[in-house]
Amino acid sequence: MAKVVVLGAGIAGHTAAAFLRKKLSKKHEVVVVTPNTYYQWVPSNIWVGVGRMTIDQVRFKLAPLYKRWGIDFRQAKAVSIHPEGDAGSSQAFVSIEYTTDDKRGQTDKINYDFLVNATGPKLNFDATEGLGPGKNTVSVCSYDHAAHAWEKLQDSIAKMEKGQKQRFVIGTGHPMATCQGAAFEYILNVAFEIRKRKLEHLAEITWLTNEYELGDFGMGGAYIKRGGYITSTRVFAESFLGENGIKWIKRAGVKKVEPGLIHYETLDGEEKQIEFDFSMLIPGFAGAGMKAFDKTGADITSTLFAPNGFMKVDADYTARPFEEWRASDWPETYQSQAYKNIYAPGIAFAPPHPISKPMKSKNGTAIFPSPPRTGMPSGVMGKIVAENIINEIKTGKQEFKHKASMAKMGAACIVSAGYGMRRGAAATMTVHPIVSDWEKYPEYGRSIKYTMGEAGLAGHWMKWFMHYMFLHKAKGYPFWWLLPE
Repeated sequence: MAKVVVLGAGIAGHTAAAFLRKKLSKKHEVVVVTPNTYYQWVPSNIWVGVGRMTIDQVRFKLAPLYKRWGIDFRQAKAVSIHPEGDAGSSQAFVSIEYTTDDKRGQTDKINYDFLVNATGPKLNFDATEGLGPGKNTVSVCSYDHAAHAWEKLQDSIAKMEKGQKQRFVIGTGHPMATCQGAAFEYILNVAFEIRKRKLEHLAEITWLTNEYELGDFGMGGAYIKRGGYITSTRVFAESFLGENGIKWIKRAGVKKVEPGLIHYETLDGEEKQIEFDFSMLIPGFAGAGMKAFDKTGADITSTLFAPNGFMKVDADYTARPFEEWRASDWPETYQSQAYKNIYAPGIAFAPPHPISKPMKSKNGTAIFPSPPRTGMPSGVMGKIVAENIINEIKTGKQEFKHKASMAKMGAACIVSAGYGMRRGAAATMTVHPIVSDWEKYPEYGRSIKYTMGEAGLAGHWMKWFMHYMFLHKAKGYPFWWLLPE
């Protein structure tokens, strides 16, 4: 009998747990550890943030589903990994701390034969002084943050309805923040809601980003086929912002946020400020902060994890100039280099290098996006990790029949530009591969055949449909396993 422990129930963790439980017999155990009560479909949080969906439309409780599936659900936070056991036993285990009201603060140990670290990111608001909910800006990184953002947005809309001008600043809140795509969708939806109310003459909206050029999105930008022509995502992004009357500031690293005032540094080394009445800025991401110890109790955190807290996997982390990195340096199986029964799919793994070219200001501040690993790639990684573990349990062989390198994987994204069944809009975009491969595709870094984008009402309908399709899959409704990741 094998015991598989999955840490985290986001897109990667929940997908892995679902396939593990479906394809392993009941004599094998599947345990999910997450501090959260709910699963949330994160891509739709931007609609919660503009009042177009409620939080209950983007989430559901995990406990009833996992009980139905036969998964041992522990609502707890993983604190430390002990891959060699301890002085009392050689059985590997994870130390957890419960987060439910009845057990809050109580600790426990869960033994495992296989461990899937899918904890995702820590929303590192503290890395930027004054950033985040409860401080001076809002967020759409979780459903509760998004609901709070909608409350604050309504305050600004009410002031505009009384004739008072409002300044909106939306973008990235750390010099190396990722998830530009979510912020980009949010600013377009905020502009849509303002325009729908005929209040645009009272709104000054600014996109504030650490991207060198707009449309970088943490993947170095791309060339896409659009309407029969080849264009850059820079032109794609600039046209969207321009059409919505949105100004932009690029190559900016936010250093501090005070009430109504954002301090940022430019790549030129200038220290600047921008005033705001409403601001949603994406924080930097870090690893979940777990520790690791060997059998003697010695700290081996640096063996399992990179300095940013993300887990080191089957990637080439050799330090070398950005121009010398190759697509083959990216991981394929997400297996830990130190312990062969530990995996880290999704945001939990440490990228071997940036996809966007690293940039530093004249003052030495790194200002460029970190690599994105959310959404579709996370689901694919979670599935292939589960498939490889399942195969090993059934055959006793570690064969890795399933691989999913971001340098070979394509991704599809739908960028919402406003919610409405008749007047909504979205841009559908595909890239292949996610990580540029200049050796295979020397002209554009990606296959122009499969890298394309189109905008319109049909894109909104597709995103709306996919919201319900992926929740259908996540809830384990009939034939969920036939739907793509």
